Amino acid sequence: MAGWGNLIPLIVLLIVVGGGGYIAYQMYLWSGDMKERANKHMEKKNIGFTKEGALRVGVKGIDEETYTGKTQNVLVNVWNNAQPEVKPRSGWRSSDKKAGGSNTTPRPSTT
Repeated sequence: MAGWGNLIPLIVLLIVVGGGGYIAYQMYLWSGDMKERANKHMEKKNIGFTKEGALRVGVKGIDEETYTGKTQNVLVNVWNNAQPEVKPRSGWRSSDKKAGGSNTTPRPSTT
């Protein structure tokens, strides 16, 4: 028969492991609560995270379509002004004066 003296270390071990588990569980709950509070605080400032983890910043007072249109307009203007000597292949620029709307030059015949 096992004496009560042999069970005391097992009881102490279970109490220590149980106490550590309780503390870890409370930290898990606290971190989840802190995450939700931070998300609510950031949403008030119009900042959020996407499902992929990227940061999404909204602009107050501008709908998404207008914001996207202005952003694309700025990118197109920067692209056009960065390389003014390069002409697009599609021939959409109104400043092109070539007949037929084609920007390609004829190749010399090699026969």
